[in-house]
Amino acid sequence: MILEIFLALLLGVSAGTITGLFPGIHINLVALMLFVSSPFLLQFTTPIILVIFIIAMAITHIFLDFLPSIFLGAPEESTALSVLPGHSMLLEGKGYEAIRLTTFGSYYGLLIMVAITPLFLIFLQPLYSFIQNYIAYILIAASIFLILKEKQKFLAFFVFALSGVLGIITLNFYTIKEPLFPLLTGLFGTSMLLISISQRTKIPKQIISKSKLDKKETLRVFFASIISGSICSFMPGLGASQAAVLGSEMSGKIDKKGFLVLLGAIGTIVTGLNFIALYAIQKPRSGTAIIVGKILAELSIQTLIAILATALVAGSIAVFVTLFCAKHFLKIIEKVNYQKLCIAVLLILSTMSILISGFWSLPILITATALGIITNIWGIRKMHLMGCLILPVILYFLF
Repeated sequence: MILEIFLALLLGVSAGTITGLFPGIHINLVALMLFVSSPFLLQFTTPIILVIFIIAMAITHIFLDFLPSIFLGAPEESTALSVLPGHSMLLEGKGYEAIRLTTFGSYYGLLIMVAITPLFLIFLQPLYSFIQNYIAYILIAASIFLILKEKQKFLAFFVFALSGVLGIITLNFYTIKEPLFPLLTGLFGTSMLLISISQRTKIPKQIISKSKLDKKETLRVFFASIISGSICSFMPGLGASQAAVLGSEMSGKIDKKGFLVLLGAIGTIVTGLNFIALYAIQKPRSGTAIIVGKILAELSIQTLIAILATALVAGSIAVFVTLFCAKHFLKIIEKVNYQKLCIAVLLILSTMSILISGFWSLPILITATALGIITNIWGIRKMHLMGCLILPVILYFLF
């Protein structure tokens, strides 16, 4: 049994590394394939072994997912907001430092998630019962608050509204499979790539450096990640991206380094607490949590402890895997012509959009890219583009 657990954990870490490095291969897809194959696999193993594989994959994915986001501008929902500060640090020769920051945040977020699990179990049920009827109003208040903090308030509202309408159209365009891929890739990925191409951006020599973080700011970041991550981990329709928007304001004035730490922490907190919510209120809030719920007939306290232990071990391994891969990314990115690399990545992302989401995803990708570029020209913070997810959630709960 010990050997099976160890093997499942290593295979999960390996799978999470692959899904993290290649944005088109999502953990939900791998988990679904595992579930479909489970009747055959369960002839040779047990449900808990399959669950250990899924948990290890999901946690590892969070760590590695920042690499293509920061270095190539190919974000997923949970890492979309990392593109701007991460890319900025890359252009300063500090791409490795940016990854260290997200890794630091992810690992400490994981430790925080485990530490707050007892409190989460105690308070989740009554909190969920109280807050579920007010989700839309909480999001409306948060969105208004963020818009009012902009100097150009009307333009910020316009960006939020446009991205929201685009999100509504995309998510309800039933001929498009995996609608978030072209939507988020356009808003945060290809738009940045085109700007880099037009500005003839050159990647400077990268320095392997460590960050010095302000202790007070770091404490604010982790406190904000606990609150926003906890709320968004069990509320339907909310995820790491919405938690990042809320957490960034709750943490007060933080620089780009603090923001990257925040994103890393929120990623593991939301992912881990999704599984805890499955135990506490029997309501899965992510694709992988749904699959875990289907594989396990009953989620006992022993299984919950196994999930937490798996997350800790997988996260500890993922730290070293992430930093190792980051160093190799730097070696590659320093040697290639960045203009040609941007064009190549642009073509690859466009092709992936068609292959993953179908031909009709191309107009969505182009529209989202244009909106991302306009936001940059106007000098509006990119977080308002998350209206593409927030506005559909608000309307869903209102109507």
